[in-house]
Amino acid sequence: MRRSIFAACACTIAVVGLGAVPGTSSAAVSGQDVTFMNSAHQGNMAEITAGADAQRHGGSSCVKEVGAMLVRDHEKLDAALSDLAEKEGVTLAAGVTPEQEAELKSLQSKAGGGYDKAWLAAQENAHKKTLLVIDAEIRRGQDPDVQAAAREARPVVSAHLDMVRGGQCHHG
Repeated sequence: MRRSIFAACACTIAVVGLGAVPGTSSAAVSGQDVTFMNSAHQGNMAEITAGADAQRHGGSSCVKEVGAMLVRDHEKLDAALSDLAEKEGVTLAAGVTPEQEAELKSLQSKAGGGYDKAWLAAQENAHKKTLLVIDAEIRRGQDPDVQAAAREARPVVSAHLDMVRGGQCHHG
């Protein structure tokens, strides 16, 4: 999810372990597990913001509905991930990647003309990348709880991909 494409407002997500260095762990989780948790957290923050943005700028009811679903689902996934990170002693990143932030700004510039098509294409790309990260954790992660979180997220992300596949909105 590291390359998920939208910026997030850090104030909407509680950051676990304030004061610690992002990506660190006091538990015996592997580097793969910590990388996944941070990537997933950044992706969740980005998708929450992307969904809210689609609700504001989307031209079609379908894009707005998919946006609302992204917010709901990624808030739930991120709450569970944040709880897991706290349990494992992992400090999550405080914000999204610069690439995610730049992508949102680019999409926002299309509000009023071409936004829906660009948003759907960006979501398709982001969710494909996210599935690769999830699958890597399922295959190579070492912490059973982190792997379980990846397995739980997979069908949600896959369903989101199905809703935006081909740059078309498929909701309802």
